[in-house]
Amino acid sequence: MASIHKEILIQARPQDVWAAIRDVGAVHQRLAPGFVIDARLDGDARIVTFANGAVVRELIVTIDDQARRLVYAAVGGRTTHHNASMQVLASGENQSRLVWITDLLPNEVTAIIRELVEQGAATMKRTLEAQTTGGETRKE
Repeated sequence: MASIHKEILIQARPQDVWAAIRDVGAVHQRLAPGFVIDARLDGDARIVTFANGAVVRELIVTIDDQARRLVYAAVGGRTTHHNASMQVLASGENQSRLVWITDLLPNEVTAIIRELVEQGAATMKRTLEAQTTGGETRKE
């Protein structure tokens, strides 16, 4: 089984980063706009449409507000197993460390998924940092 471990330093308060991540039905608006073009809730899952045209069903396993941790499992598609977690940790007064871990099978799709994680991480960092100014969330 392959594991992809991505850490991102974000110039935003942990509670603001977590608020965007835990809003699982708005990933296309609050977390990764442009990379994800649509998301809709379907019971305990979300259906995510990516800019490359891929549509993925992700089962929401855990939304843990105390640990600021989201766990989801993608079903169908290129993988036979795909489980991921995102956890937001404080890293200074107005800085967060987002830890994104993905475990997947088969190993042959690792490079493809790793590239998507890199693209998604870059989009999340830009989006979350653009939403803050001096540590305070901008009002829109």
